[in-house]
Amino acid sequence: MTEDPTRKSASELVQLLRRRRLGAVELTQAFLRRIEHLDGELNCYITVTGEQALRQARRLDREKTPRGPLHGLPLALKDLCATKGVRTTAGSKILGQWVPGFDATVVERWRAAGAVILGKLNMHELAYGVTTNNPHYGATHNPWKPDCIPGGSSGGSGAAVAASLCAGAVGTDTGGSIRIPASACGVVGFKPTYGRVSRYGVVPLSWSLDHVGPLAKTVEDAALLLRHMAGADTRDRTCSTRRVENYRAAVRQSPKGMKVGVPREHFFDLLADEVRSAFDDALGVLKKLGVRIVPVSLPSLLLSQPAELAIMMAEASAYHARTLRERPNDFGADVRGLLELGRLVPATSLVAAQRLRARLAEELAATFARVDALVVPSLAVPAPRIADSAITVEGFTVDVGTALSRNMMPFNLTGVPALAMPCGRSRKGLPIALQLVGPPFGESALVRLGHGYEQATPWHQLPEFG
Repeated sequence: MTEDPTRKSASELVQLLRRRRLGAVELTQAFLRRIEHLDGELNCYITVTGEQALRQARRLDREKTPRGPLHGLPLALKDLCATKGVRTTAGSKILGQWVPGFDATVVERWRAAGAVILGKLNMHELAYGVTTNNPHYGATHNPWKPDCIPGGSSGGSGAAVAASLCAGAVGTDTGGSIRIPASACGVVGFKPTYGRVSRYGVVPLSWSLDHVGPLAKTVEDAALLLRHMAGADTRDRTCSTRRVENYRAAVRQSPKGMKVGVPREHFFDLLADEVRSAFDDALGVLKKLGVRIVPVSLPSLLLSQPAELAIMMAEASAYHARTLRERPNDFGADVRGLLELGRLVPATSLVAAQRLRARLAEELAATFARVDALVVPSLAVPAPRIADSAITVEGFTVDVGTALSRNMMPFNLTGVPALAMPCGRSRKGLPIALQLVGPPFGESALVRLGHGYEQATPWHQLPEFG
């Protein structure tokens, strides 16, 4: 092909590969050249597995029939997914020399579906932060504006997809860490229902809040990748045995007739004017598509962020307790500080947080009995600069972590699926995003709604970076 194939969506690439109009080796080489050319500026990858990727691509090209639906598709992994024989750092010094003897379930499944793994992506240390300003492996830069953050903790995943350094990527989401970088980088991030995707072999941050999901260029791509990540796994006792739907089939359904709720609590209390304007425009597009927009009320949203923080901080500190005791100086300053604070969370706060969690889940269940999905703003602000530790929104100065995670945490707390996707551009040219939220195991409804919106707008068309 004379056209650069790395610019194409994953869905387009799998068709070209299946029809033998493009070879796995040819495509892998194209991505590796692009990584070599551009990643010095963006710092998306911690480890590039070029030789392994090409060996895998050669084997796939020799096979007479496609190995699976992702046959020959070059993908990348957040570097807390265990990879057999390949260093898995979790963005940390603590695990800097860990070479697992096994693959995480998501890696096994992508390989079984025929994917080629290009390497391991940069991230916020131990997935505990939203900037990907990593003290051990360097900051990852936003492809739209390299002096800005890509979001986190899956910042390498978001930036790599946006810059076409892979056709899709794994991310993890404990307090927004798939949806934040997707929103900041102008791509699609899909946090599935809690337990929909196995977490076996994925370094945990918070057992009851962690989710694994894809980042991709389009909603259809995200649906394709999620289909081949999801499913039961006896090695993860929280993993659901519920049948996995063909999420990609939902792109053939019009969103016309869907009823979508907009909760006015919480999401609009701290929101940049240009984000508010882009969100209102998005609602207008959905109405033109025949979607009915209705107001809904979820009072417990107002306390969801402190409730999630109490649970996440306590669980993270419990997991890292021994290492924090034995190797405190090997943590970055921000992560060490959070882990030390987590040891101080009182039991009464945890009990209150769990009660709030149950109440919000009940409110959501009652709401989803009336509507097919929710639509809310994603990030309250466009991506801040790498140098910023705090930002001003509507006259209030807040730390970057609070500003970027506040609209995400309610849906980790309750475990419902949520999809972030672009819906505009800021005055400085940075992506603005909206967030679609569904009932438990309602991923197909989000694909239907998101794909319909995406096809009616230009925002998924990525810049010609590099």
